Amino acid sequence: MATDDDSFLWDQDNILSRDLLSATSAELCYENLNRSCVRSPYSRGPRLILYAVFGFGAVLAVCGNLLVMTSILHFRQLHSPANFLVASLACADFLVGVMVMPFSMVRSVEGCWYFGESYCKFHSCFEGSFCYSSIFHLCFISVDRYIAVSDPLIYPTRFTASVSGKCITFSWLLSTIYSFSLLYTGANDAGLEDLVSALTCVGGCQVPANQSWVFINFVLFLIPTLVMMTVYSKIFLIAKQQAQNIEKMNKQTARASESYKDRVAKRERKAAKTLGIAVAAFLLSWLPYFIDSIIDAFLGFITPTYVYEILVWIAYYNSAMNPLIYAFFYPWFRKAIKLIVTGKILRVNSSTTNLFPE
Repeated sequence: MATDDDSFLWDQDNILSRDLLSATSAELCYENLNRSCVRSPYSRGPRLILYAVFGFGAVLAVCGNLLVMTSILHFRQLHSPANFLVASLACADFLVGVMVMPFSMVRSVEGCWYFGESYCKFHSCFEGSFCYSSIFHLCFISVDRYIAVSDPLIYPTRFTASVSGKCITFSWLLSTIYSFSLLYTGANDAGLEDLVSALTCVGGCQVPANQSWVFINFVLFLIPTLVMMTVYSKIFLIAKQQAQNIEKMNKQTARASESYKDRVAKRERKAAKTLGIAVAAFLLSWLPYFIDSIIDAFLGFITPTYVYEILVWIAYYNSAMNPLIYAFFYPWFRKAIKLIVTGKILRVNSSTTNLFPE
């Protein structure tokens, strides 16, 4: 059953649509179709700027994450359970750059959806699947870093390739099944039939969600977020304690085994810090979008289109951030990029190249 706010929006949309369609200056997505959506195109200058900004984000997401995946999968030194999780996360971000961002770019700039009704649903499913897959990956990565920092010597026996594979499988299966089943069963717009009917036109791609499913979406985002915040708080407390212990031990004669443990702990703390920055970037990118979604659903879809587009593209740009974070903090990734870009990766035995400083 639609709410009063929804009925009000429906009446406004019908009046606005009739006025625009009757106006001689109205631009339509499809000029020869009666049920065409109305366009609100940008002028030439802003369009070029928007295409450049959005296009740059898509190219960066594709190329950057392709470099991450290639580096981890090619170089044997990087074949570790934790890095396989990072490569799978990069795959999700890569797919956002290939299957989501280019189509959203045209929709955002042109104000129309030109890729058909079927791909509109697929596009929305991909968007949800890759977002939730990313957050599940990041949640598992945070748990992995906690184990590595809290007890680095027994970590290799606890977080094995098998455990990593199960985490990757869970992240992809749950996110994909949830997103596709939600949209293809029609559960997302139950009770919003009048609003959906008012918004439906050729050249549009609106996929509304009712209050119940918006709340569930938010909870699916919130729970992993709280887990990550809790885990990283513990990681930084442990790191602080370890740093204090190392400072005390430096004043004494330490055994060789303790010295080795210190070096391993230092390496794991640095990895935890870098991935913690990646988690923070993800949350800062996606949290405004989810907060706006839940406010919108409970207050009658009041967000202006341009505000929604800004929030969506901030979230999309997160897919391009991780490779930049890795390049800034990881010398081995910068070295791997150099080998890939210069073509040295094609040499015999290039996979055995030492990427870590002596």
